[in-house]
Amino acid sequence: MSDTRNHRVDDLDRLVSELHQIIPSRSVPIASDTPELADWLHQVRDQDGSDLLLVAGLPPLAPVKGQVSRLRGDPLSGEDVESAVSPMVPSRLRERYRDGEAIDLAFTLKGLGRFRMNLHRERGRPAAAIRALPTRIPRVSDLHFSHDITLLAELPRGLVLVCGPTGSGKTSTLAALIAEINSKHSRHIVTVEDPIEYEHAHGRSVIEQVEIGIDAPDFPTALRAAMRQAPDVIVIGEMRDPETMRIALAAAETGHLVLATVHATDASAAVSRIADAFPVERQNAVRQELAMALAAVLTQSLVQTRTRTLAPVAELLLVRYGARQHIRKNALQHLNQEITITRKSGSFTLEESLAKLVLGGVMDRGDAMVRASHPEELESLLRGV
Repeated sequence: MSDTRNHRVDDLDRLVSELHQIIPSRSVPIASDTPELADWLHQVRDQDGSDLLLVAGLPPLAPVKGQVSRLRGDPLSGEDVESAVSPMVPSRLRERYRDGEAIDLAFTLKGLGRFRMNLHRERGRPAAAIRALPTRIPRVSDLHFSHDITLLAELPRGLVLVCGPTGSGKTSTLAALIAEINSKHSRHIVTVEDPIEYEHAHGRSVIEQVEIGIDAPDFPTALRAAMRQAPDVIVIGEMRDPETMRIALAAAETGHLVLATVHATDASAAVSRIADAFPVERQNAVRQELAMALAAVLTQSLVQTRTRTLAPVAELLLVRYGARQHIRKNALQHLNQEITITRKSGSFTLEESLAKLVLGGVMDRGDAMVRASHPEELESLLRGV
């Protein structure tokens, strides 16, 4: 039996290696007639920044270590911004932008790497925010969480929510968890993203990445198709609407491992956000489904350290019997207690995460107290420090 399994793994390894050779990069290459954009992004890199802001009436801007600095160049007009970035925007998105939508996309600049861009308007004028994307997939250890979160990649099934505000690193965490699965397990992984930020190579697993607007018109359509593709793991870039949430719950209940991001501040807020997205008459039924499907809730945010770098603080709830009962009864105020009860399984509180940063000399005690949801718990953990 062992020899047969080894042969199957070897066959899979050869297959994914061949697939990786024939699947081209999906990123949009930068146009040759946009030297201004290339120059601005070079300046951002030279300042060790990761973001470029283009706002009419100001020169190009680069937030670096919490301070916004001005790059070389004259103040921009709205037309300057649009002419610099429009060659990067596919025609399908240009139409949406003309209709008044803000649009998101990813592109590649040769010699600099990949970037994510949000093109929007302010005071009726074009504006853009462009962020450099890492050139390699992060490992979980690269993210410097205070506690081990690799156990999330070992879960066989269920819904795993990665929560936090915009810019808290949720996408990087998802990418690291996918890489963890890809390096250890032979699974079929389907991601649904808008846009694709990290391009995964096939490893032990086969990874299909579906981009909204290119491969499917919206998340529900992409997820319904993914369910017919025999996936083991489904990754949802963001759960934005009730239909996406419904399909994610159904997939988790039917034996898939589903990883998804949600804008929420803790486990109870995540459950409420999902349930409240449905009509009132459906919310109790949705809570019952969540109680069955939910496997874990990781909430994260970024804090500034003593060296003015950013570090993650997080909270992890592994959902067990007690948490399921609280979700069923809509007694969500008790979920924080369940983190303590399931600590031996790998759960940890925000205060425990903050305490590790303070005790490690990474963060000031006062700053940690401001961040704590339960300052008295943090005070107890730091007593004597």
